Amino acid sequence: MPICENWVNVVILGREFSDMMKRTPIRHILLAVALATAMGVTAQSSSHWESADPAKARQGATVEKVEADQPEVWVKDGYIYITAPRAVTIRIYSILGQMISQEAVPPGTFRLHVASRGIYILKMGNLTRRVTL
Repeated sequence: MPICENWVNVVILGREFSDMMKRTPIRHILLAVALATAMGVTAQSSSHWESADPAKARQGATVEKVEADQPEVWVKDGYIYITAPRAVTIRIYSILGQMISQEAVPPGTFRLHVASRGIYILKMGNLTRRVTL
């Protein structure tokens, strides 16, 4: 009996969805799908910065040259690496502006694994960088 009830629910939900599709402009549906997808990506990417060995982190990576007192940022093997000369708060945003991670770290080298490839915005103090994974 529960199987029949479930099938009836599926049929009813299918009809309701079909009716909604007839009444709703396609752009609203596409916007809802895009927002739901972006929220799913954000949830998958959340994690914490972990300490990293600076020598191993730099092997084979291209590190952008910056001033001595500025943090360094680079990407390697699905991780975003930073070397901070002083304590700093790091914020990572998706390209849609959703915050992925925010964490205060002490001086040193750290890395963050991001599960989804894409373009991210990294902010540390007065430094802002675009990061592509």
